Amino acid sequence: MSDIVRGTSCRRACAKIPLLGVVPDFTLEAILGFVRTDNDTLVSCLGDSQRTVAAYHELLRRGQDALSAIRAGLSHTDPAVREGCCRLLDHLVDTESMSELIAMADDPDAAVRIAAFHALACDRCKDDACAPGPERLLGPALAHLHSDPDPQVRMRAAELVGKFAHTDARAVAALEASHADDPSPAVRKKAGWFTPGGTIYERTAPSAPK
Repeated sequence: MSDIVRGTSCRRACAKIPLLGVVPDFTLEAILGFVRTDNDTLVSCLGDSQRTVAAYHELLRRGQDALSAIRAGLSHTDPAVREGCCRLLDHLVDTESMSELIAMADDPDAAVRIAAFHALACDRCKDDACAPGPERLLGPALAHLHSDPDPQVRMRAAELVGKFAHTDARAVAALEASHADDPSPAVRKKAGWFTPGGTIYERTAPSAPK
C-alpha cells in the first residue's frame, strides 16, 4: 500500500473517532433503542432494566412537562414502573400529586411502598406549600410502622413518623413501641433514633424560646 493510500485510510478512520473532549452526538432514541421518546414511552421504560436509567434521567430533566405522564405511571401494571414514578415524584412532587403519592404507601409491592415513604419523608425537594401535615401523613405511617410485613417499609415508615415526634404524642408512642418490640433489629434501631433521647430526635429538637 502506498503512503498516499495509507494516509487516506488513516484520515478516514480518524474522522470516525471523536476528538478528546468532544461529546459524540448520541440521541436519546439511540440510547433507548427505538424512535419514540414521548413522556408515556419513557415512563414505560422505567420497567426495562436496560433503559430505566436513561429514561429516569430524561424524565427528571423534563420536569413539570413530564409530570402528568409520571402521575399516570403510578397506576402501571409493572411495579418497577410504579416504583420509578414514586422516586421521580420525590423530586417533582407538587400539591396536586401529593394525594396520589400518599396512596402509593398502600401499594401491594414492597419496593413501591419503600419509594413512596421515602418520598413522603424527604423534605429536600418540597416547599411548605405542598408538604402535607400529620392529618394526612401520620395515619398511613403509623399503620405501616405497626404492621407492614416488610422491615424495609417499616424503617421508612419510622422516618416519616419521626417527622412528627416533636409535635404529636401518637408519633412518640408508636416509635417507642417499635423501638422496644419490632421483630427486626434494624427497625428497632431506626425507631430509636427518633424517640426522646435518640440522635435524630435530639438533633431536630426545636430551639427553646428566648
